[in-house]
Amino acid sequence: MAKQKTDPNYKVIAENRRARYDYAIDDDIECGIMLEGSEVKALRGNGVNVADSYAAVENGELWLVNCYIPPYAQAKLFKHEERRRRKLLVSRKELADLWNATQRKGMTLVPLVLYFNHKGRAKIKLGIAKGKKNHDKRETEAKRDWSRQKQRLLKDNS
Repeated sequence: MAKQKTDPNYKVIAENRRARYDYAIDDDIECGIMLEGSEVKALRGNGVNVADSYAAVENGELWLVNCYIPPYAQAKLFKHEERRRRKLLVSRKELADLWNATQRKGMTLVPLVLYFNHKGRAKIKLGIAKGKKNHDKRETEAKRDWSRQKQRLLKDNS
C-alpha cells in the first residue's frame, strides 16, 4: 500500500460551517480570487472570516462582498482595506451559469471554504444554494440526530 504524503502548500484558511445549515447547496464551484500583497500575507495568519460574506454577479463580473481579511501588521506603506469587494476569477461559461442561477432561478452564491491550493494559490469554493426555511432546518437537524443515535445503537449492539 502506497503511503500518501500531505502537500505542505494546501491549507484551509477559513470555512463557513454555518452555510450548510442555513442553505440547501445544489452545486459548488472553485474560483480564483484577486488579492493585494498584504492580503495574501494576512491570509497566512489567522482571523479571516467568510461567514458574513456572499458573492454577486454584477456588470459581467463576479465579486466577493463583505469578506473580512485582517490588516497585516508589517505592511507599512501598502495596507489593504479589510472589507473591500474582491474580484473572483471564473471562466465566461461559469460566469454565465452563475448569473443564470442567481437571476433566473433565485439562487444565492455562498462562500464555503477559502484555502490555498496545492500550488499555493488562494482559492474560494462557492456554493450555489437556496435558503432553507425554519422547518427545513429542523428536519435536517432531526435527521442528523437520528443518524448519530443510530450509529450509537449499532456500536453498542456489536
